[in-house]
Amino acid sequence: MEDGNGPFMVQYAASDASGGQFRGALREAAIAGVIMVGLALPLVGFQLENQTGGGVAIRYRFDWVVIAALVTFFGRFAIAMARPWLAGAFGGASAGASGVRTQRERAASRVTSARLGLAIGLVALVLPFLPIADRYVVDTATTVMIYVMLGLGLNIVVGLAGLLDLGYVAFYAVGAYAFALLSTTYGLSFWICLPLAGIMAAFFGILLGFPVLRLRGDYLAIVTLGFGEIIRVVLINFDALTGGPNGIGGIPRLTFFGYPFINRAPEGVTAFHELFGIPFAPIHRVIFLYYVIFALVLITAVVSMRLRRLPIGRAWEALREDEIACRSLGINVTMVKLSAFAIGATFGGFAGTFFAARQGLVSPESFTFWESALVLMIVVLGGLGSQVGVVIAAIAVVALPEFSRDLAQFRMLAFGAAMVALMVWRPGGIIGARAPSLRLGRTPARTAREA
Repeated sequence: MEDGNGPFMVQYAASDASGGQFRGALREAAIAGVIMVGLALPLVGFQLENQTGGGVAIRYRFDWVVIAALVTFFGRFAIAMARPWLAGAFGGASAGASGVRTQRERAASRVTSARLGLAIGLVALVLPFLPIADRYVVDTATTVMIYVMLGLGLNIVVGLAGLLDLGYVAFYAVGAYAFALLSTTYGLSFWICLPLAGIMAAFFGILLGFPVLRLRGDYLAIVTLGFGEIIRVVLINFDALTGGPNGIGGIPRLTFFGYPFINRAPEGVTAFHELFGIPFAPIHRVIFLYYVIFALVLITAVVSMRLRRLPIGRAWEALREDEIACRSLGINVTMVKLSAFAIGATFGGFAGTFFAARQGLVSPESFTFWESALVLMIVVLGGLGSQVGVVIAAIAVVALPEFSRDLAQFRMLAFGAAMVALMVWRPGGIIGARAPSLRLGRTPARTAREA
């Protein structure tokens, strides 16, 4: 029996749900605002100023605390109110979606990622010749490329194999110091030292892999962190080999197949600008360095992509999902882990070699734990296992603080806010979908034949 109040009951339920969402968002925003007051009051609420006649005075900046609390309150309120819409827009396929629809969506996601990667690659290829590309822009892009290469190397260890490595900077340092020692002691060129430094970094990767074969999770992270610190301490204290805190200087700079980028070449030596009959410009060397690291990044990306489709790549992904299942299937987990550490370390050694050739000087201050944390941040923000995500995250993490220097003391605040917004919007990473390299199941053609 109907009472005729059906539409009114639906409308009342909808308004009640809306009111509950509003009250929940308001309560959540108020709590966040109070927490921000507690954090901002000791950090920015007081400032010490030197007096003209001597002494120190306290300057009160309670208006900054109020502004921070209001921004946090309204920002959190907006996020809470928009959460249902964000869940509907980015939450993926619904629970009732069929398997065919899910596969199609994943295929479309892979196509979108491939197109995005191709677009980024084309822009990177022509970047030095764009109107906005001065020396500062090209130098910054070169730095981004170095971190992209480091991110791709660590992505093999963390993203594909699922081994949390907090000491990846050690392989970066090994590659840099290997090139510095070989070039300054034996006079070897960059192109000869590049594979040698990669092999040496791979050896250290295997050296790290053996002690951590039975470790997982937090314990693995602690051991790798200790390994990175051991390498840094050795670089500081082994003065006879590494130069100690002063490092190694006088590293030969890269040349264009023997043609140096100098204004006046010694007798019998042809400079780069003389070879092509163009006026000398310092930016020529900067552009050449950019294309060298661009080529190394392309090689790293292609090799990583091919390895992922090989049996070793599928073994990495299986190890990431369930190590016990890997052992039960007869997979040699020891060799899988060691191969991930070795190949990831090789790419880190390549990046270190280029870094040393670009800087002309290496010192322990360039290989601190912050570098490992930064590379790990790139991998996580980009999406574990995603190469395109690593590229985008490297641009965001490295280039965003660099191009926001005009914000002065608010630069890191803006950077942190951008990272928080990114993780709220995409908690699984910029490209968080991890599609398997090999999918088992019935193909449409086989299903049609059996029907």
